[in-house]
Amino acid sequence: MKPDVIFDNHLHLRRNGRYLEAVKDFKRAGGTHFILCQYPMPDKALSERSYLPCYMDTIKMAEEVERETGIKVFVTIGPYPADYLLFKEKLGKEGAMDLMKKGMEEAARLCAENKRCVGIGEIGRPHFKVEDEIIEESNEIMIYGMQCAKEVGVPVVLHTEKATPSIFKELAEMAKKVGLRPEKVVKHFSPPFIYYEENHGLMPSVISSRNNIEIALSKGDRFLMETDYIDDPNRPGAVLGPKTVPRLTKRLIKEGKMEEEQYYKVHVDNPERTYGIDLQ
Repeated sequence: MKPDVIFDNHLHLRRNGRYLEAVKDFKRAGGTHFILCQYPMPDKALSERSYLPCYMDTIKMAEEVERETGIKVFVTIGPYPADYLLFKEKLGKEGAMDLMKKGMEEAARLCAENKRCVGIGEIGRPHFKVEDEIIEESNEIMIYGMQCAKEVGVPVVLHTEKATPSIFKELAEMAKKVGLRPEKVVKHFSPPFIYYEENHGLMPSVISSRNNIEIALSKGDRFLMETDYIDDPNRPGAVLGPKTVPRLTKRLIKEGKMEEEQYYKVHVDNPERTYGIDLQ
């Protein structure tokens, strides 16, 4: 079987990184579609008192990538969780909360207006240790983002501390409280938590090391594959390189470790259902 669609669910690009060359690597390896996730731009958002210029730049990048490479690019946009720390230092709690929530509203509006924008993310809370009050305030902002996503009918992509089944449960309960279905909550940088008792109905976007994906496939096919490529000139290939998902997918198919039905679910059906997009 030769896969027609190979989808990377979470990839960043920077104009001062490898940018188009990274996408060409993805294409040469067999990749066809990916989600371009908003790269943190806290200084720009702070100076403009708005995330809109950041989002528009990311949308323009997606358009350029499609035009230059022929790869289909979708976009998720949202205020990066750690931005809140800088904003609180500069603006105080109230000003920081307002700017983060305004960023959620701006993202939702673009998702409603621009078909390329298919989700709000990555949003959530810092992945490193912070004071309890920062977690509480970040949760308030994240829940507000979930409400915004529900209003315009798109998913959220969550960035949090290292995930555990109890954290998945907590996030699912937050989503349910505002009426956002758990399957519309994508857990970025997920371990291979495929069973319901592990992910509590959230959609795991599994960081695509070979070991992770083999474990995921041994449990089922309800997951997405991602590299979280960050396109940092100082950290080439971090987190995983852009060739990873297409190369690994084709290798697993060739070795008989990813069956045709599993391939279709992971690369076509799951993304289409999660984001409401058409990959065919």
